[in-house]
Amino acid sequence: MKKARNSKSDEMRAEYKRLDFKKLERGKFYQRVVAGSNVVVLDPKVAKAFPSSAIVNQTLNDLLELARKSSRLKPGLRGKIARAG
Repeated sequence: MKKARNSKSDEMRAEYKRLDFKKLERGKFYQRVVAGSNVVVLDPKVAKAFPSSAIVNQTLNDLLELARKSSRLKPGLRGKIARAG
């Protein structure tokens, strides 16, 4: 048999007391969440080219590797390439 629904659904049960609960604090963990997350919003055109986060990460890692390799060029060459581009 189903129990009859209590019409006072917004009230606490008798075994609970308000003193049992601490005062709620809005946004208590907000700073921790912001510090621990790294959300980047892509333009729709870019998101279409990179359908998954794995592809984005691989592409960015490849770009970083390319930048490291190109920074190893001789100082005179790097300046000439930069001016030509």
